Amino acid sequence: MSKQSFRKLSRRTVLKGAAAAAAVGPWIVSPKVLASSGEVNILMWSDYLPPGFLKAFEGKTGIKVNYTGIGSNEEIINKMKVTKGEGIDLCSPTNMRSPQWIDLGVLQPFDYGRIKNLSNVNPAMVKVGDEEWNFGGKGSHWLPHIWGTEGVAWRTDLWTPPRAGEVPAYGDIWQPDVRGKTMMRVHSGMLGAGLHLETTGALAPGAMKKAYNDEDTMRKTWQTVTDFCIKNKAQVKLFWNDADTQKNGLLNEGVLVGQTWDGPPITLMNDGDPVQYRAPVEGSLAWVDGISLSNAAGDLDAVYAFIDFCFQPEPAGKSIDGGGDSSWGGHGYNSAVLGADKFASPQYGKVFASVYPGNALSNLWPWPKEPQWYADVRTEYVNKFQSA
Repeated sequence: MSKQSFRKLSRRTVLKGAAAAAAVGPWIVSPKVLASSGEVNILMWSDYLPPGFLKAFEGKTGIKVNYTGIGSNEEIINKMKVTKGEGIDLCSPTNMRSPQWIDLGVLQPFDYGRIKNLSNVNPAMVKVGDEEWNFGGKGSHWLPHIWGTEGVAWRTDLWTPPRAGEVPAYGDIWQPDVRGKTMMRVHSGMLGAGLHLETTGALAPGAMKKAYNDEDTMRKTWQTVTDFCIKNKAQVKLFWNDADTQKNGLLNEGVLVGQTWDGPPITLMNDGDPVQYRAPVEGSLAWVDGISLSNAAGDLDAVYAFIDFCFQPEPAGKSIDGGGDSSWGGHGYNSAVLGADKFASPQYGKVFASVYPGNALSNLWPWPKEPQWYADVRTEYVNKFQSA
């Protein structure tokens, strides 16, 4: 099978069929957990638990992981609402979605006393859970896990950003030279289009953030964005909603440039493919995906054993890019665990500097807290663009 043909397969299919994962690392687990024959049911983003991580955890603890991959926050919320959390122990909402979860009644607070490795986690990110996910004053309903950004990726052998230093812009996706050869996720691609319109004067500076303040302001701003996107819809070759679609678009579908998550194109970069991801001049959209505990969680010993394993620097770091071991696999994002970077491959630091050059990290565009009314209205405009 050729490399290109192999890439067309679903990553989930490949992961499930991986017979030879990485060797189990020497992580310490209590005898009680070692003797466990429990299971943990996880609803998490589709590329966050690479095969080496699952092999190491299951080998050390005897705990089976039932991993259901998802591609959007809406999918997480809908599955949890429909099932009332039954059959799901842990899920992975994004940090700014707390207003959409507070009234659902499907999560329970964490018992910090049962998380022995919590001190390993970035305290600024833990604080997000303490402050924004402390529903009813009962404690945090969210722990940080993986952070990353959404920016611009392109085929280095077929296209080059026109600016000095090859720094891209969201506006590049809308230029005539790449007509019909771009990709994006619909709702965040429209946000990127809005940030581009702020630079052209079609929207006032800061308009996209002010749209979170109230519905009237949002509708005025998003109508302008939607009109622009519909007028220029021929620019877009495909809309993506998961990691595989992004990678396949760049490798096999003729996409030259697109607005993407950082992880999928970085994985391609690590594989030696002619792809580059980089923070755009308008600022990368920044997020932290977390871990939340279902009200219907079953084996809590298994659940907390999984969380503690996630918060150990070695498995967390190797999960980024395999730590130099290709059989481990990797998600290509960044860990909330302090010191995890030491266990990623030497390539990690080099790639990180490449995708966030200069002042890129001080120019991040953190996604604001997103109330349900905002999500509902945004869906209206997303549907208008998609159906146009």
